[in-house]
Amino acid sequence: MKEKPTMGDLLEQTAALHRHLCPRQVLGVRMGMLAGELLGVDLPQSDKRVFAFMETDGCTCDGVAIASGARVGRRTMRMMDFGKVAATFVDTFTGAAVRIWPHPASRLRAIAAAPDAPDRWHAQLLGYQRLPAEDILVAAPVDLSVDLAAIISRNGLRAACAACGEEISNGREVMREGLELCRACAGEAYYMPAPAHPIGRVLTLGQNAAITEAVTPA
Repeated sequence: MKEKPTMGDLLEQTAALHRHLCPRQVLGVRMGMLAGELLGVDLPQSDKRVFAFMETDGCTCDGVAIASGARVGRRTMRMMDFGKVAATFVDTFTGAAVRIWPHPASRLRAIAAAPDAPDRWHAQLLGYQRLPAEDILVAAPVDLSVDLAAIISRNGLRAACAACGEEISNGREVMREGLELCRACAGEAYYMPAPAHPIGRVLTLGQNAAITEAVTPA
């Protein structure tokens, strides 16, 4: 049986992603470790049992990913972008879910726990590692208000957008007036075509459905 990694092991792994270790990475690792304890699941996972909803991006995400094994690339992590250092972990086998976030006093408690640190930043870095989870984190069971099964979807689901022709995966197409459209063509695009492309050359889809080059004027 593979030996369970220690907090030190997990911190070393997340530090390797950033070439340094910061306080929010430590918080992310602690959150992921606590999620495993509360859900009764062995983490970090090698399967896709636990799904994580992250409420902010950045360093915390990497700590959570390392400690839990939930990752965007494995479709077991989703960004909600609430601007909060918080995450909800869902056991997809049982449906149990727990939301974890830093205690409002966690920063001050961490600083107090590391009087030997040269400054506040390093004190947080050390304190978050030294204090027990209950002193720096808050956890509460929650019920999801989103359809996790629809988010996860099924392998092999594909559709073609009736407007742009691009492939849509994971059941993300929407119906508009009887047509299957991607969300961008349905009016939810986060981008718009540029009148003059700054790179000077773009690829366009010709009438014969073959990719052809088009050079924009200087």
